[in-house]
Amino acid sequence: VLRAEEIPLTLGEAVVFALRDNRDILLKEEEVKKAKLKIAEAEAGLFPTLNFTGSWMQTRGYYTKDLSQATTQATLKQYLYKGGKTINTIKYNGYKFEVNQAILDKTKLDTLLSVENAFYTLLLAKELNKLNQAIVENTQEHLDFIKDRYKSGQASESEALQLRSCLSTVQQAYEASVNQVESSQVLLANLLYLDKDVKINPKAEFIYEPKEVAFDEAFLKAMQARPEIKQYEAQAKADKTSIEIAKADNRPQIYAAWDYYTRSHASATSTKNWNDYNVVGLTFSWPIFDGWATKAKVEQAIVDLKSTQLLKGKTVSDIALELKNAYVSLKNAIAKISSVEADVRVYQNNLLSVKEKSEKGIASFLDLDDANLKYDISAFNKKQAIYDYLLAKASFDKVQGGL
Repeated sequence: VLRAEEIPLTLGEAVVFALRDNRDILLKEEEVKKAKLKIAEAEAGLFPTLNFTGSWMQTRGYYTKDLSQATTQATLKQYLYKGGKTINTIKYNGYKFEVNQAILDKTKLDTLLSVENAFYTLLLAKELNKLNQAIVENTQEHLDFIKDRYKSGQASESEALQLRSCLSTVQQAYEASVNQVESSQVLLANLLYLDKDVKINPKAEFIYEPKEVAFDEAFLKAMQARPEIKQYEAQAKADKTSIEIAKADNRPQIYAAWDYYTRSHASATSTKNWNDYNVVGLTFSWPIFDGWATKAKVEQAIVDLKSTQLLKGKTVSDIALELKNAYVSLKNAIAKISSVEADVRVYQNNLLSVKEKSEKGIASFLDLDDANLKYDISAFNKKQAIYDYLLAKASFDKVQGGL
């Protein structure tokens, strides 16, 4: 029977897979490359253009003999002034590059947060599955014990039926935890773009490292580091240069040109020779009236700028709310850890006490198993609290602009 491949994976390795293979990130990286090439395209307007044209024509049936003629033309053209359109187009594409880079950074942050959440969710699901299996085994031991007592007349039938019902319930919980592990596997593998048959074995522990958090400091950091802020700041600059680009359509243009011509001369007597000459010129043009098309383009660009400014203001408000929620969740998670740690100490002391009694023959093996299970449950509750803390901390770090 073929078994699915299982690979051990740390969070750091999962992040490497995500940055390397995640399609959303790869698509945004291509957009950044394209934006960089747009800058090079705009910079081409600073350089002269050189065009070559050649033609051959033959006249038939007009003269006593068919005549042919060939011409060539080379044109060198350099714009000296285009109303600021070239330099502003370069600036515009530079700012759009910054916009695309910020979008890429945001995609990376979102993806890494999803990967970290999925990674720890899978780790907790496996822990829950292990705990539920222990509960099923413990419940089965209690049922077997009650059955023996029932046979000897020391327990009632209702006690046995009640335990059978409990066993059915915990078995359902165990099956649900198995399904949860499977769905968590699929989610993480999908984020990392791993093969569907690969089973991930997350290598990590639920460790709590207390850290002081300050809302005001985090907000200032978010305003400087969040990709969305950088995105709208760059977009606003791009919109401003877009206004200047639109205005350039109503400004004068000046260019210098040099044309070189060669032409074969044909006559009715069929004598041929080549003539060549060149023309140097300076051209000045100024569009006087374009039906207010430029005016409409400028007003559209101004509307785009206002929209970007409004979106930036909304984003700042959204970030403040998101940060506040993440801050409250993180504080609640820290408080919860302190509470469950006290329970762990209680059940740990109880387990040690039962172990001592078991060694003296005062407590049964089932009593020891019960005490051990209670301790395992309290330990899992602590892991779940740390899981909530890790997710809350990851969200809090992401809201500030970094993970």
